Amino acid sequence: MKLTNTHIENLYKFTRKHYVYYYDVQSELVDHLANDIEEISEEFPKLTFEDARDKSFKKFGVFGFMDVVEAKQKQMNKRYSKILWRFFKEWFTLPKIIITLSLFLSLFLILKIEYSEYILLGFLFILVVIDLTKQTISRRKDKKKAKKQEKIFLLESMIGSARNGFSGLMFVNIFNTMNAFKVSFSSMENHWLALVAFSSTLVIILFYVTGYLIPQKAEELLIETYPEYKLAKSL
Repeated sequence: MKLTNTHIENLYKFTRKHYVYYYDVQSELVDHLANDIEEISEEFPKLTFEDARDKSFKKFGVFGFMDVVEAKQKQMNKRYSKILWRFFKEWFTLPKIIITLSLFLSLFLILKIEYSEYILLGFLFILVVIDLTKQTISRRKDKKKAKKQEKIFLLESMIGSARNGFSGLMFVNIFNTMNAFKVSFSSMENHWLALVAFSSTLVIILFYVTGYLIPQKAEELLIETYPEYKLAKSL
């Protein structure tokens, strides 16, 4: 059996029906299913397309496509981590290292002010609120795209929503540290203030890279990762 465009479209709908929402994962599965269906049809020529498709699907086991989706997510997590690290490293090269050092020194001086811990906590709290707001907006956009059955790539979704909660975790950690030691930052020794300023600088850079820089470069990164991205979006 030679599969037609109608058969291929049926396979895309079939993968969506079985909770595979990302176009790149769907494409891999459709390619695999199409090849397997043709082989099954050669062995069992009397089978209909639907029967051959279901026979192929059964080979994925009781969890269906979930193992494939999970493996693809792990692959894209590694890809996203490499992208994040690539942009993050740029802040420690000229001329951005000057901005980084200026931010660090500014935080260090602010921490010397009385009640500076509350200033820092307030600032980090604002970052958390912005972070959560952007995640919510991103999830709503993905839901609208899913309803319209638009092509969504896994990395595209990660760029839009993957924040890994680092700002929230940092906020909680600093708050817990303050409660544990019950010491005002302004009374701490310089080496401890430097450590807090350095940690806060890293949080701010990470927030900027994940929240603004990478999303601005999203299309460029997606074309770099998926050769078919530009073509898929133009269809």
